[in-house]
Amino acid sequence: MEQIVLNNGTYIQISVSDEQKLFARQLVDHSIKHHHISNIWDKNEERLVQTRMMRFTGSLGEVVFADCYHLPRPARSFGATDGQDWGQDFLIRSDTEDFAVDIKSMKRRSGILARDYVLNIPSSQLHKPGSKTSHYFCISFHQSESDGTIASLIGFIDKHALENGELGQLFRAGTRRTRADGSAFTFHETTYEVLFSDIAPPVVTNSLRRIKGFRLCELK
Repeated sequence: MEQIVLNNGTYIQISVSDEQKLFARQLVDHSIKHHHISNIWDKNEERLVQTRMMRFTGSLGEVVFADCYHLPRPARSFGATDGQDWGQDFLIRSDTEDFAVDIKSMKRRSGILARDYVLNIPSSQLHKPGSKTSHYFCISFHQSESDGTIASLIGFIDKHALENGELGQLFRAGTRRTRADGSAFTFHETTYEVLFSDIAPPVVTNSLRRIKGFRLCELK
């Protein structure tokens, strides 16, 4: 399978199908009903009411990633603090090493992404005993009036580089931050911020190029 490595700051956009959304929605509905597990956001009452949507976003990210790289789709929808998958949504094997990938998905208003946008990773996840994660993969979803749901595949984050301080910035719980638009928020737990510009771009395959809506984009 031919692969193309993109330049830093480049990301991929593809269309998300109705079937993928239905699969993720059914996965969430089944898991909420049958798998009574805690969520990493349970301590935050404002986010607790958003459980279904947050699990849907996470599960949809896993479904999209699986389909992009011909991997098995997820069988359960976890939002768990207990980490039933031990931070390993996917295991990718290569000739040189294995990659245990944890998918990090988010929703944004637009697919026009900037270099100073960030992915937040709670310190408790990064340093969780027994975690199998070697890399994180960041996906951003937005809604287009003309093209429906669009996934932006931003790329990989090396967990060890984050642990060693080679990338990312650590903010302690209680730290108040101001966004680019002037709004402010407070970290509820100690968190690593990773700039989109520091995320290694995804790998492009011939099959990925054939997915509806495929296009290459540059961080602004």
